[in-house]
Amino acid sequence: MSHIPNAASASIDDAKTKDYLLNLGNLQNRGKAGLFGAFSFTREGWRALASALLLHPLENEAVEAVPSIHGVKWVVRCSLRTPDGRNPCLTSVWIVDAGQSRPRFVTAYAA
Repeated sequence: MSHIPNAASASIDDAKTKDYLLNLGNLQNRGKAGLFGAFSFTREGWRALASALLLHPLENEAVEAVPSIHGVKWVVRCSLRTPDGRNPCLTSVWIVDAGQSRPRFVTAYAA
């Protein structure tokens, strides 16, 4: 496929990283916090995960683009830079909202 259009201008909400992906206290997402923690990402150092996620669509091609009335959902898969250097293949999901050009982070999970 190709890279997400305007991937260099992608955004990620700080709370999505801190409180959604790295919060072991969030019972719905404890698995994601455990996954990212296994690769040395921490809630205290949440900016490292945010930075790695913003690089993900720049360094990896999208494997799927799904148009809807809300915009286009992009799925990116493979190597995510991690603090421990293992750089696993993970999936990140982004949306370019209808009428917008800037991709916005939705979620990430094990490939």
